[in-house]
Order: sequence, then C-alpha cells, then structure tokens
Amino acid sequence: MNNAVTKERLAEILDRAIQDVTEQTAGVRLNQNNQSPGEDICTVHITFDKGFSTSLTLCADTSLLYRMARNSFHEDEVPPEDLEEFAKEYFNVLCGKIAGAMFQTTQVAAHFGQPMFCRGRYEPEGQEIQFVLTYSDENSASAQLIHHVPCSHTDGTVSEQS
Repeated sequence: MNNAVTKERLAEILDRAIQDVTEQTAGVRLNQNNQSPGEDICTVHITFDKGFSTSLTLCADTSLLYRMARNSFHEDEVPPEDLEEFAKEYFNVLCGKIAGAMFQTTQVAAHFGQPMFCRGRYEPEGQEIQFVLTYSDENSASAQLIHHVPCSHTDGTVSEQS
C-alpha cells in the first residue's frame, strides 16, 4: 500500500472502509477528530504479507469495542473472550474491505495474516508509522487506525519483512 497509491488516497480508502464497516457491523458511527484513546485500550494488528509490505493497527478505547460488540451480538453483556473474538473478526472484515478497495485502485491482490489482539498498545517491530487516522463516537470513545510501513534506514534502503 505504501508505494501503490498516494498517502492521501490511501488515507481516504482507510477512512471510508473503517466508517462503513463500523456502522454496518456494529451500528456505531465514527467521526474523524484529534481525540486519542485513553489509558484503557485494546489493540488489533494485522500484517499484509502479500501484495503490500505494510500493516494496520487499530487501538481503541475498550469501552468503544465493548459497545461495538454488544451492538453486533445484540447482547447487553459481552464476556472478555468474546470481546477479543469480536475485535479480531471486525478487523478481519475491515481489512478485507480495504484489500478489495486497494485491488480496485491498484490491481494488486493483497493477502493478510490472522489478526492479533492484545490489551494495551502494540507497536510492531521493524515498522514505522506512516500516518494515523483518529476517530471518536458520539460518546467520546476513541480509536486510532494506524498505517505502518517497513522502517527506512538512513541510507534510504527499506528493511526486509520476515
């Protein structure tokens, strides 16, 4: 994704995808703003291992993910293990939508691995942040969608991904 389209066009694709998927799967409307998530967060991360040498990370307030899961499951309570499963499946759907949009734009087929979930913030090794899209819902719960690219070296070369 890092070389196939401009950063601005990629940001538009990611923005449209996260807003559409979040509203359709979880009934939550996200709006871009500058309000970063708080201290109680969860992270979902995925690496594109074919087609693009990038990765995406979603850091979100735990309260936002619980709300999305409750809406999606039509339940009043969601156990922690179901929150993890919801977050991974939601991110899988989101990345599938992004891969489809990227294929339409670039004609490059992308493949990504299994989503990884953790409580707290996760920063992938060997990757650097290219840009961050920040959102909040009407309850002021926040999320950030972070696009990572391989770290550049001072000589201009790019790290190899394993």
